[in-house]
Amino acid sequence: MSRTLTLVLLLAAAALVLRLPRLEHRPMHNDEAVNAIKFGRLWEQGTYKYDPNEHHGPSLYYATLLLGRLTGAPDFDHYSENRLRLVTVLFGVGLVLLVPLLGDGLGRQGVSWAGLFAIVSPAMVFYSRYYIHEMLLVFFTMLALAAGWRYWRLRRLGWALLAGAALGLMSATKETFVITLGAAALALFLNQAWNRALDASAPPFKALPLNLGHLAAALGVWVVVALLLFSSFLTNASGPLDAVRTYLPWLHRAAGESPHIHPWHFYLHRLLWFHEGNGPRWTEVLIFVLALIAAHAGFARRRLGGANASFVRFLVFYTFLLTAFYSLIAYKTPWCLLNFWLDMILLAGIGVGVLLRVVRRQNLRLTISFLLIAGAGHLTWQTWLANTTYAAASCNPYVYAQTSPDILNLVTRVESLADVHPQGRAMVIKVMAPEGDYWPLPWYLRTFKHVGWYDKLPEDPFAPVMIVSTTFQAGLDEKKTHVMPQLSALRPGVFLELYVQTELWRDWLAKHPAKPE
Repeated sequence: MSRTLTLVLLLAAAALVLRLPRLEHRPMHNDEAVNAIKFGRLWEQGTYKYDPNEHHGPSLYYATLLLGRLTGAPDFDHYSENRLRLVTVLFGVGLVLLVPLLGDGLGRQGVSWAGLFAIVSPAMVFYSRYYIHEMLLVFFTMLALAAGWRYWRLRRLGWALLAGAALGLMSATKETFVITLGAAALALFLNQAWNRALDASAPPFKALPLNLGHLAAALGVWVVVALLLFSSFLTNASGPLDAVRTYLPWLHRAAGESPHIHPWHFYLHRLLWFHEGNGPRWTEVLIFVLALIAAHAGFARRRLGGANASFVRFLVFYTFLLTAFYSLIAYKTPWCLLNFWLDMILLAGIGVGVLLRVVRRQNLRLTISFLLIAGAGHLTWQTWLANTTYAAASCNPYVYAQTSPDILNLVTRVESLADVHPQGRAMVIKVMAPEGDYWPLPWYLRTFKHVGWYDKLPEDPFAPVMIVSTTFQAGLDEKKTHVMPQLSALRPGVFLELYVQTELWRDWLAKHPAKPE
């Protein structure tokens, strides 16, 4: 077995160990639930239509469909959080396995340590377990980077085609792929300028001549992949045009027309030092410091070992630009940090090798190696806490507008009410909250066949079971036809009242008598 294959298998096993356990532990985030319901229509009805106003691109849903077909998934009512989140877990593991393709860019030590940091980074692991688009976008970005680098080194058509396919999948995943493209193009320009002018004292960097035919073929693959996905495999003629129209609403959000407006340091605050209340102190500053060491070495062209100086400088330009772009855009959600944190991790891998080559004394080098391993262990410990004890806690830097575990108690209560109702899961339920602020309940109530969803109180709000936002101050128990036995937290600052028809509640109490103290 080759050394590279052994490394790949070890990386895959380690990545799975941290990403697979207790996938169902955290309640579904409202974004996960929206994605799940959209996939459910594709799974049950075979239809999907790209929405240029919301929900991002189609790749997540088709990837879930493919995995479902390959694994013999059940009907949607019996789909689980585990099965959905397994999709993003696999992309998170796949991202780690792409790191060895950059071997002659990062150097042997750089590949090993970058792979390790990608495995144990709390941010990378936490969002690998999130059924949203971001991990797919980062995976396809890494694929484009790796394939592009291999083509730059070898000028073989296959790598060009793979890079084109990756770009097509990026565009069909999330609209923010244009930020990545812009940063990469500018970084390539700056790096070439440095190579040719500012770094004239260095040995000339000789690259094979570009093949315009290969580039045209890559562009063609990019267009074909994007067209197929946005057109729902040629069943939605307006899809490709909608993929262009989408930038109007997204530009409004980026400019500040959104509740997700945060200061420029929002991402770095979560990554480098985060502490709230009685929670742990979270930090991935080790990765950041090692990336800075690699950046200095890349421009100084010293102690890089087997890493390619030009590639390192490209990564530095690219990472800095991408971090700056995401930080300066007012619209922020924490999972977006993955786009530049991956590149910070690649640089950190190089930084380890540089740091160890700086130190000449063997005993000091062993000490630093021990400290680095301890640092990786600390990241692993944080990862475990972030996905178990603090998986839904506000003191977790990667938690954002997270669904409260209390909502599961509400769902359990509704299910137990259906058990005593004559119509069972066919009983009528009405859910009322402003601006659809009841997600992820459509996911949790998907097995109920008569659920009405309302953005305001309807003229006739009454039903055997009603779930109502406290902002309405509905008071639907005032006529004594219903009781309100439960108040539940949906997410921080959002509460829902449960109203139950009086007769149904009596039947429920008869079946669930209070336990004597």
